[in-house]
Amino acid sequence: MSVALFGIAVTQFIWIKTQVDLDSKSFGDKTFMALNNVKVRLAKDAKEKNDKKRVLEAMGDQNLFGKQISTIPKLLSPDNKNYFNNKHQFNSIMQNIEDPVYLLENMDIKKLDKYLQDEFKDQGIDIKYDYGVYSNKEKEYIYRNGHYSVPIAGNASKPKGAEKDFNSSPYQVQIYGIDEESPGHLKIFFPGKRSFLWARVLPSLLTSFLFIGLVLFCFAYTIFVIFRQKKVSEMKTDFINNMTHEFKTPIATISLASDSITNSTVIDSPDKIRRFAGIIKQENHRMLNQVEKVLQMAKIDRKDFQLKLTEVNVNDVVYQASEHARLKILKRNGKLDVALNASKPIVEGDLTHISNMIHNLLDNAEKYSNEQPVIKVVTSDASDGINVSISDNGIGMTPESQKHIFDKFYRVHTGNRHDVKGFGLGLSYVKALIDAHHGSIKVSSEIGKGSTFLLFFPFIHSD
Repeated sequence: MSVALFGIAVTQFIWIKTQVDLDSKSFGDKTFMALNNVKVRLAKDAKEKNDKKRVLEAMGDQNLFGKQISTIPKLLSPDNKNYFNNKHQFNSIMQNIEDPVYLLENMDIKKLDKYLQDEFKDQGIDIKYDYGVYSNKEKEYIYRNGHYSVPIAGNASKPKGAEKDFNSSPYQVQIYGIDEESPGHLKIFFPGKRSFLWARVLPSLLTSFLFIGLVLFCFAYTIFVIFRQKKVSEMKTDFINNMTHEFKTPIATISLASDSITNSTVIDSPDKIRRFAGIIKQENHRMLNQVEKVLQMAKIDRKDFQLKLTEVNVNDVVYQASEHARLKILKRNGKLDVALNASKPIVEGDLTHISNMIHNLLDNAEKYSNEQPVIKVVTSDASDGINVSISDNGIGMTPESQKHIFDKFYRVHTGNRHDVKGFGLGLSYVKALIDAHHGSIKVSSEIGKGSTFLLFFPFIHSD
């Protein structure tokens, strides 16, 4: 799918680039058509200007051969004794007026500017442009954008910026001549041509990016969901394996005790029957507790529970839970320190759930500690509630594990230790219930140095 997405993106880019190239060709064709039309109009103006009568009229009050214009027809009459000399002078002057170089250097630049505007408008080209008329004789641009260009004499350097732009432009036509015989050419440069062409395909480009981005997002989200579901599936498989193991032991013990009771050597001994019955009752209670944990988490997931809010003394709850955990810790030659420093220990909450949360955290601290656990429990005042801190010297957690410890069924990798049992529901339960109390839980841990869980209970449970 990644290859397909890449292929679609490349193909789309090629299509858009092809469209830009086609627009560029069309733009060039229209530009040359406009320039050729301007060239034709300039040639037409030159032809009209070269009409002898119009030339003489255009000369106004100037003298020719030292005579007024009105006397010129008489001077050119065959009856005039100086006819041949006058005719030769007149033809020489007219030939000079009809010279392409003369026409180029005496061009009406106002008409040129108007012709360019009209022709570009007719071709639908609405974009800023610069134009110049280059003289082959002067070897430079003699007109620029409707103004005369002053020649730079001597060794002074010419401005290269404009000439560089003109020289890089492919749009030019010869005027007042053909190819080598032409005295110069008209050249157009479009500073914003690239932006103009890409702006035409911008909607298609943005639409392509939008839909490719949408497909890419859906693809990435699908991959994310697949990996997440894979992880959830692995955790559920681990949960089922743990649950099977947890149930298998008491079931086997109950089965063995039941067989023992029915044995002929035991059935007549009331003391043995009571002992085996006690084992059955104890293991049955253990199974009920495990089932209750699973059912409780199911209710929490469905939000199918209500807190029984009362005034709870957190110091008392912590003390009772610590005393209950102390026996297991001392059995492993460990140490449990309890510091009830909270001066205002009363909060509004559910006594059973708060007690279960403290029990779960103490149980985890004992299970994941080293051979001789050292656990410290501290209550302290907060601005609008109470903090409960539970620290241990256990195996610790990686930053990656800390991101997932509150996920249901997640269990931290315990390395070489295989005696840590559970369903991976304890911390998930704690997180769900502390949120229900509008409190918070934070964890800080380091591999090999232990972990610290910090619970915050607000004084008032505001829904």
